[in-house]
Amino acid sequence: MPKRSENDCHLIRRYLIWCYKTTKEDLDRIDRYYTQLDVDAFLLKTLRRGKDYKRKKDEYYRGLVDDFEKYMQKKKDNVDQKKFKDEKCKELSSEYLYVKNRFDAIERAIVDFLGEEELDHICTLYEEEMTSRILAAREHS
Repeated sequence: MPKRSENDCHLIRRYLIWCYKTTKEDLDRIDRYYTQLDVDAFLLKTLRRGKDYKRKKDEYYRGLVDDFEKYMQKKKDNVDQKKFKDEKCKELSSEYLYVKNRFDAIERAIVDFLGEEELDHICTLYEEEMTSRILAAREHS
């Protein structure tokens, strides 16, 4: 392989960061819902064990908690359709499989072109950026 100029190395790094970011965002658009469902299940269980839910007096509160479970089921049904080909959720959709395999290939390319430490660094940069976006989001009313 011919020696690359410093500029070429910078261009390759930036391109791989862009590939990582855009593909990871596509993958996360689906995968994050499954991790959210795990957290939501914990929240629902906690809410239902709480004294406010167990009280018979406040049916409105109980309804809000029960609606949360309906919301969770709707979320799961929607994301299952994006990730899987079949209703039993056994076979991944072609689109999801492509994005997943593309992301794996991008990570391998980063290691090959830039090294394992740079992959770790890019992953950290991505996580910091995503967290920053969440914390900087403003509620518009």
